[in-house]
Amino acid sequence: MASLAWPAKLFGKSPAGKKTHFITLSFDDGFKKSSIRTAEIFEKHKLSACINIIATAHRPDFVLPNEFHSWPAGDFGLWNELKARGHEIMMHCYNHTNLTKIPLDEAKDLVLKCIDVFSKELKGFDPKKSIFNFPFNASTPELEEWLPSVVKAFRTGGPPVNALPFKGQVKLTCTSHGPDNIDQHLNSEVEKLLAQPSGWLIYNTHGLDDEGWGPMTSDFLDKLLERLVAIKTVEVIPAGKALQ
Repeated sequence: MASLAWPAKLFGKSPAGKKTHFITLSFDDGFKKSSIRTAEIFEKHKLSACINIIATAHRPDFVLPNEFHSWPAGDFGLWNELKARGHEIMMHCYNHTNLTKIPLDEAKDLVLKCIDVFSKELKGFDPKKSIFNFPFNASTPELEEWLPSVVKAFRTGGPPVNALPFKGQVKLTCTSHGPDNIDQHLNSEVEKLLAQPSGWLIYNTHGLDDEGWGPMTSDFLDKLLERLVAIKTVEVIPAGKALQ
């Protein structure tokens, strides 16, 4: 297991209780078993999970984009339940197509189809308060320019540490790791963040234990959150809530 021995100076009282390090664990794909367990672990530490789902993955006719999506996905019954429990449910995509590999108009259409499904199925959904999380963390300048007209913000690949949330922030960048277990890699990224004066780490993870591309172990997630909530300068927070 990855070592969680972070510098002692990070613990204790921060100036005026100020949060200088934000951490978002951004869970993609919406595997049913993993999402239920993720929510339970976050709730144990009185935190809200950030879960980004494929709009049509629960449908019988869903075509798997690759072997890393072969585990059962949750449906909107589950997503509405988890949202009611305080977790953040955001858009990952319509069907996990790489939007950089198709014409721009087709890519926009898939985003709008995703918004339409969420609008019909997720209670209280408002696209202008929502984040679109690019499949494969792959975007284009044209899509990045257009998306703020239909959603609040978007997440794509790039530097893992963002500026602390500010008004008008629309582009969020993240890192990820896989296809094998990510415990060590995630711990290393957290250590890098905590070594900086401030910043917002967005780490894109997927399933737990044996599910998905680059899974994290449940035990590691539990211990990681336990350590993070004890650091007075750290805020573990869903991306949408951070932008509020």
